[in-house]
Amino acid sequence: MTTGDQTESDRLPDTVGFEQHDHADCIKTAVAAAESHCESNGLRFTPVRRKALEVLLQEHRALGAYEMLDRLRDAGFGSQPPVAYRALEFLVANGFAHKIERLNAFIACAHPGATHSPAFMICRSCASVAETHSAPAPGDLGDAARAAGFQIERTTVEAVGLCPACAEQAEE
Repeated sequence: MTTGDQTESDRLPDTVGFEQHDHADCIKTAVAAAESHCESNGLRFTPVRRKALEVLLQEHRALGAYEMLDRLRDAGFGSQPPVAYRALEFLVANGFAHKIERLNAFIACAHPGATHSPAFMICRSCASVAETHSAPAPGDLGDAARAAGFQIERTTVEAVGLCPACAEQAEE
């Protein structure tokens, strides 16, 4: 979607995840957006799906399915792996979460409802993850795809390094 010269991804915040912010407001806003999206699209936002989203929103680090299962079990939602996998699958399929392939783990989407190609910066020290956006066909990959007649619909970039807090500690 474009408005004037600006695309939707141009209007997204640059990076979400490393800065300090109000997690309670973050959770409240994202859950309300998920509720609204589900209601508008005839989707069931079940209590276990809601809790899984809340768990992902509590920290800006990726959680594996078994860690999610532990948290859901502690909240009274059962202890069988399909409980976590189904909730996470729903969240990813509907744009409320992303799978971080490198970590085989999941993180809440920083831009729910926006069409975007996410890029992730993963701290190798504290495991925090920040999400930003990238163009779907940038640089050499885009050039190679165009030359092959391939149409890139979505890309995901995962970069590993040090977050600002861990980089500062490493300098001390």
